Amino acid sequence: MAGQTRRTKRVLWSFAGVIAAAALLYGLAYVNDMPGGLLDRRMSRALGQEVTLRIPLARTPEEALQKFRNFTTMQIVHEEPVKGGKLLFIKRFYESEGDDLQVEYVRRTWLGWKWAWGGGYSIGKSPSQEKIVMQYFSMPKASKYAAPFPLVTGELLDDSIQKVTVRVKGQGSYTAEMADTGPEHGIWFVQLPAGEFTPFEIEAYDQAGSLIARQTVEDPHGYGSIERK
Repeated sequence: MAGQTRRTKRVLWSFAGVIAAAALLYGLAYVNDMPGGLLDRRMSRALGQEVTLRIPLARTPEEALQKFRNFTTMQIVHEEPVKGGKLLFIKRFYESEGDDLQVEYVRRTWLGWKWAWGGGYSIGKSPSQEKIVMQYFSMPKASKYAAPFPLVTGELLDDSIQKVTVRVKGQGSYTAEMADTGPEHGIWFVQLPAGEFTPFEIEAYDQAGSLIARQTVEDPHGYGSIERK
């Protein structure tokens, strides 16, 4: 009888320990992830903000993005799982003249989803529009903030493009991921190693492996159109 009592006590103490550990972890997560918490303070410092942002929590990546950005219009054309969350690729001005692309990183926390980083570009129609085969947008890594960047991305405007590479001087060549976003357009994106990544060279190839377009980029925040060679 005494042995059974001791076993019961051990089970109860073990159960109490699990509850206490779970409560501690939840408390730490709350302090870190709550709006205005430690994660938001790090984000605010990375952005150079004097006042701490209060980034809201949400049930889904899409809701997290909309709560923070408050876009009046947007259409998610591709979602890419990455370490810690998702990249959302967005078109905001489908009905407008020109081209645009927004890429946003949303982070999965213990308490829900939070917007974490992002940006985009909008390019008007060009007199030489028929020569343009793709666009690019470069996003460097935020200082001292964990996010899947540097990232180079853009829209594909010519369906003959079958491969895109980014060659970083002194580091090698990286093949981009490609995704269809509609009957005529697609997107491309490539994550690069952290650190200095400019200048880099973008190259696009057709099915036969022939070079279609090439562009050298020196601005880590650069964007623009690339014409056929």
